[in-house]
Amino acid sequence: MELDLVLKPQVSGLLREVLDAPTTLSEMVEALGSPLNVVVPQQIETNAAAYRAVYSEHRLSGTIFFAHKANRSSALIRELAAGGCGVDVASLGELRHVLEAGFTGARIMATGPKDTEFLWLAARVGATVNADSREELVELAELVARFELAPVRVMIRLSAFDSPGVTIASRRSRFGVHARELSSVLDLLDRHRDVLDLRGMAYHLDTTGLDEKVRALEGCLLAMREAQTRGFTPSAIDIGGGFGVNYLSDRREWDRYTTELGKAVLGTRASMTWQNHGYGLRAEGATLRGTLGLYPAHRDLAGASYLDELLGRESPSLGRPLGTLLLENLYDLHIEPGRGLTDQCGLTLARVAQVRTTDAGEVLVSVAANSRDISAEDHAVLMDPLLLPHRPEAQAPVGVYLTGNLCLEDDFITRRQVRLPRTPVAGDLLAFVNTAGYFMDFAADHALMQPIARKVAVYPAEQGWTWCLDEQYWPVKGNRA
Repeated sequence: MELDLVLKPQVSGLLREVLDAPTTLSEMVEALGSPLNVVVPQQIETNAAAYRAVYSEHRLSGTIFFAHKANRSSALIRELAAGGCGVDVASLGELRHVLEAGFTGARIMATGPKDTEFLWLAARVGATVNADSREELVELAELVARFELAPVRVMIRLSAFDSPGVTIASRRSRFGVHARELSSVLDLLDRHRDVLDLRGMAYHLDTTGLDEKVRALEGCLLAMREAQTRGFTPSAIDIGGGFGVNYLSDRREWDRYTTELGKAVLGTRASMTWQNHGYGLRAEGATLRGTLGLYPAHRDLAGASYLDELLGRESPSLGRPLGTLLLENLYDLHIEPGRGLTDQCGLTLARVAQVRTTDAGEVLVSVAANSRDISAEDHAVLMDPLLLPHRPEAQAPVGVYLTGNLCLEDDFITRRQVRLPRTPVAGDLLAFVNTAGYFMDFAADHALMQPIARKVAVYPAEQGWTWCLDEQYWPVKGNRA
């Protein structure tokens, strides 16, 4: 491995202060085990403020709903409950969790697949139900009538928007009502006006492509007009999440790495990955085929800036910027960032268990964690971990593969060589930063009876920062502005 092929992570704020205290981190792992997840609750409100600034710039109102599925942390949810954000829940368990944390139904958006129990509790507490289908609306109407509940606020989640002019390719989704079926859904809502209160239209696309989102937001604006002609008074559009995160500190490193990966797959340079894994690329003769299946880990446009760019784009058929159209119609704008709100909100620590060298000279570093505990690469995000403690004395950098603690051939935390500043030894810590959004516990389980990560919350104190177990954190802790 060429030792300048690195992917240094972006680290900022309190997360940097935490990493600057490796002795404390080591003590935490010694006490609570490896792996260990660390969350920074107050960072999530800082991130929310950046989105609110975009709302102000475009003179828009509406609610930022945190997509709970991005992280199970009680500390993050309780911090949001103390502020002005809402929360997007996608299961009965998540709904119960946020209610316990202090959220009221007025600040909850219920999304995702919904069984009867989930629908009933959402209706009972007054949450807004973001409906995926006619069938869901029928069941919800029956529950409200049967239990004599107050009318439930609903959003219609739309998908498969038609594109005027040049076709924009988009993947089919199993969620949502096809935009062409809107009229029949409005017929259903017309029959149930006494129990279902239409508040607006929604979409949530599994893409970061701006062109697709422009088309979807335009489609929602047109759907709002259709609903108004039918006598409804919708007032909000929910555009979901997918605003992205910039994970790396240097674009040049990302560009160089992906270029060299293509060369390695073609065989014109030494392999950079285990068994020359191509992340979706393959060689056919002397030609590179396939598609690089990686998240663009360095993004110039991400988070709140992405939202700003979307609102500034012109609607192809309506002829004005999308933000202007929302403002002219006095529509609220709802968003549901998950990854985008948890940027710089956490890290995962793992202790080095064993270091060995294969007969081919490859250095394998086994850690007391597995690829389900630290799933950044399984989510197609590449960034280097940090080796703790940092030792200033000169040592030779080394390229290593990071392997997990499961008895599975594919339990690689990194299928690529990563550069470490020195050869690690058993007992060292590896810090995987910016894992709060999906990477630290989205896939974690007790496979092979291996323990899953405990979670702690860190927060400012009189002298730097302090910590507690995640479930013990409440917003009344620590020094607050």
